[in-house]
Amino acid sequence: MAVVKSVKIDGENIHIFNSAIYIFESHSGYTLELDLVVSEVTERKYKKEQNLIIEIELENGRLIDSIMHVKTLSGGLPQLNLFCDLEEIDEFDDLDRVSESSSWFPNVEEGITLAEIRKVEMPNENISLKLNLPIDQVEWLKKQKKASLNEMLQEFISEYLKKQE
Repeated sequence: MAVVKSVKIDGENIHIFNSAIYIFESHSGYTLELDLVVSEVTERKYKKEQNLIIEIELENGRLIDSIMHVKTLSGGLPQLNLFCDLEEIDEFDDLDRVSESSSWFPNVEEGITLAEIRKVEMPNENISLKLNLPIDQVEWLKKQKKASLNEMLQEFISEYLKKQE
């Protein structure tokens, strides 16, 4: 079984938490498949792209460069499924083969949690809040800069969560 050492997408190294590279055999032909567990930030960045330039380095030193299509898999951990059709599979003898009728299929989520992924790269999200506060607090909030409000709320929520534990 080939082991992925590193992956570059459009020339940029990405952090991978787990991966599987294999040949998928179907009635319509062969595809090179690369399943990656990545951070939520990476998944969001690439999931809407149709084609990406992928550079894969295997642990045995082999390099595979290809233009690949992107699928995202819903549920579970953030993942990218990259694939491209293959005309010739002879040069890929070192990769596992999976077919439509296979009982074995790579499980790249095994042994990884979302909490572990977020320790490496925590995504930020915008949120709008509707609050009912005394007017003097509202006036004070309106005078604050967005960056300082974000920092203040992050600190407050972190402290509040610590007290809850």
